[in-house]
This record gives sequence, C-alpha cells and structure tokens, in this order.
Amino acid sequence: MASALSPPRLPKPKSIQPSHYYESFLEKKGPRDRDYKKFWAGLQGLTLYFYNSNRDSQYVEKLDLRVFVKLRDEAPWGSSQDPGTHFCLVLRNQEIKFKVESVESREMWKGFIVTVVELRVPFNLTLLPGHLYMMTEALAKEEARRALEMPSCFLKVSRLEAQLLLERYPECGNLLLRPSGDGSGGVSVTTRQALNGTPVVRHYKVKCEGPKYVIDVEQPFSCASLDAVVNYFVSHTNQALVPFLLDEDYEKVIGYVEADKENGESVWVAPSAICPGPALPKQLPPASITPVSSHNKLPPLPNQDENYVIPIGDDPAANYVNGDVPSPSRPVVQKPRKLAKFQAKPPKTPVMPKPEPKGLNSGLAKKLAVSSAQVFSPTTGLAGVTAELEEKLQRRRALEHAAARTGDQQANLQA
Repeated sequence: MASALSPPRLPKPKSIQPSHYYESFLEKKGPRDRDYKKFWAGLQGLTLYFYNSNRDSQYVEKLDLRVFVKLRDEAPWGSSQDPGTHFCLVLRNQEIKFKVESVESREMWKGFIVTVVELRVPFNLTLLPGHLYMMTEALAKEEARRALEMPSCFLKVSRLEAQLLLERYPECGNLLLRPSGDGSGGVSVTTRQALNGTPVVRHYKVKCEGPKYVIDVEQPFSCASLDAVVNYFVSHTNQALVPFLLDEDYEKVIGYVEADKENGESVWVAPSAICPGPALPKQLPPASITPVSSHNKLPPLPNQDENYVIPIGDDPAANYVNGDVPSPSRPVVQKPRKLAKFQAKPPKTPVMPKPEPKGLNSGLAKKLAVSSAQVFSPTTGLAGVTAELEEKLQRRRALEHAAARTGDQQANLQA
C-alpha cells in the first residue's frame, strides 16, 4: 500500500536583519564584567545594539548614546603601549571598554559614534575617503530621522517648572526644551549653570518659520529640526551644556504624607508593606494524622446510654445499681443495646417455701433477684458465667434464707 504523500516542506522564513549605520564584531567589558565578551554590534540612531551572532535579529543588550560624554583611546590593562585595538566609551553614568580586531575597526567605530551623536563627520581620525563618505551618508539618515521626532530633552513644562527640574536634578543635564509661553507655537530653551557657586538661569526663544527653526539671538541661526537646535547649543558652548534626560527610576514602596498629631507637621510615611484589604486570620495548617498500629490502639470509650452488668461482691451489705462506676479490679462485660426481643426464656428462679420478709431485707432480696435474672439471661451475653460466680450466688441465697428464718422466729416470739 502506497504511503500518503506528505506536503512539501517550505523553507523557514529568514529573519530580517536590522538596518544599521555600521556593524561589526566588538568585544565589550562593562563596569561589572570581569572579562571581555564578544558580540555582533550595530549602530542605529542613538542606540548601540549587541547580538550573540551576526545572524540574530533580536538584540541581547543595548547602550543609549543620548548620555554620551566622550571617547578615548587607552592601552590594555597591564600594558604601557597602545596596540590600537582598545577604546573606551564614556557615558554620563558608566564607562564601557571595547576591544576590536584592528586599528581601522577602532577608527570606524569612533567615527560613526561621533557622527550620530554630534551630527558631524570627524575629519581628525585616520580614515580613508570611502569611510568618510559612509559617515556622510549616515549623517544624512540621522538628520532625517531626528527631523521626524522630538528630542529627548523636550518636556511639556512651564517656565517655572523647567527651572525647578534643572535645579532639583543637576546630574541629569542643564539644557531643556519646552513649549513657548507666548502661544506662538514655538519652543524655548532653558539652561542652568553655576558661576562661582551662584546659579545662572537663561531662557532662549526659538521661532518656528515653516519647516525651519530659527534661534532668536543677535545672529539668528536656522536649524532643520529641534534636534539640530539642541546640537547647536551643545557645540557652541564647548559641550558645557548637556541635554536634560530625566532618569526613569520607579519607587518600590508606596508612600504618603501624613500630619503629625502632636506638632502638626507633615511627615512622609513609607511602610514596608501596605495590605490592600483587611487582614485575614492566619489559618493553621491541618494537623497530620499518624496511623496507630493495632497493638497500640486504645479501646473505644463506653457509651453512656448502654447498660452494664456489674458482678456482685462478697459483702452482703453492699448495695449496687446498674450504671455505677465499676471497680477497676473486676472485669466489665458489655451488654447489647437491644433488650426488647428475647431469643429464649430465662431459667426459672427456684421458689422459696416462705414469703419474703418486709422491710430492708425484702428490698435487698428483690434487687438480688433482679440481678440474678440479669446474670442468667441469655440475652446479656453471660452464658459463660464462671463457677465461682455461681457459688457466690448460692452463698447469697443461703444468707437470705437464714435471714428469713430469723425473722420468722422473732415474729413468733413477739406473738
């Protein structure tokens, strides 16, 4: 029988490689790394992406170049000479060390990073004309990209709020773009610097004239985008002005302001944990039940509703009632619950020749007779009464008979 034809296997779709201004292998060492790790790196916009291989489309790490400070060449650790394969990328919050395969690769990386960050082609590097042309193309792409997006230092805040942000977070930058306060649709630039310990705050107006942005100073300067406006301020102040980039840190504990009842001052309260609802009582874990062996198992507790037959002792004056606590020295035989039906008639008690005496002895005799009837009843489960118990009962009857004779004689004497 011919096997069913399986559908032809289609080739897996290849992942689309991202478009980078420049890409090659880089060995990276961060501030927490002990050694260099090799990646396939690519530069796109103001972000440096790192991949495990040149066939991957998903990056594993990335660096934000918006906090760029400078680039510097350095010799490897423990060496006094620079082989031309090491350089360091200094960011605002960390320093990243890189190692490449050749001097040409190092100059290429430095040139492309400076081009996208400062929007200029560096001609002071050891580069070939073809390399400079590649960087000129990357510059045109980056300018077109930035013309379509707002710079990261643009915030929708007022004039006073901009001053407060620059004052409260000086480590995040000292240049900030904001909407203009005159309602003309333009933007304003707010800067804050320290002069001999005294803060100096300045505001600059940027007019929007068609597709161009004109910086309104003594010699007006026209820019194609807001990002070019930021780059103009940075480059014309010898990089003393740094674009403001607020760190997006998030709190881990919920806090709130509470007024102190004693002095009326407001205090910040940040408890370690705030429960969203009322605290529920803690449930105890179920107790584990350990099985008990048959050898160590205790007998079941007696039912209070059941009747028990208690053997009669040798003392004739003792008065026993069913249901009393039995003596620990004598066995207790359990009586069945159902007493209504009898399987057989109990044996008849021998009839005494004389009537029972009245009074205390008569009552005692009745109780003994009832007890004896219960003992010999087959329904009580006492068919195996021992001979010792029968002997005690015969002795008890003899005593009753003697007591009856004594009573008769006393009655005759009184008569």
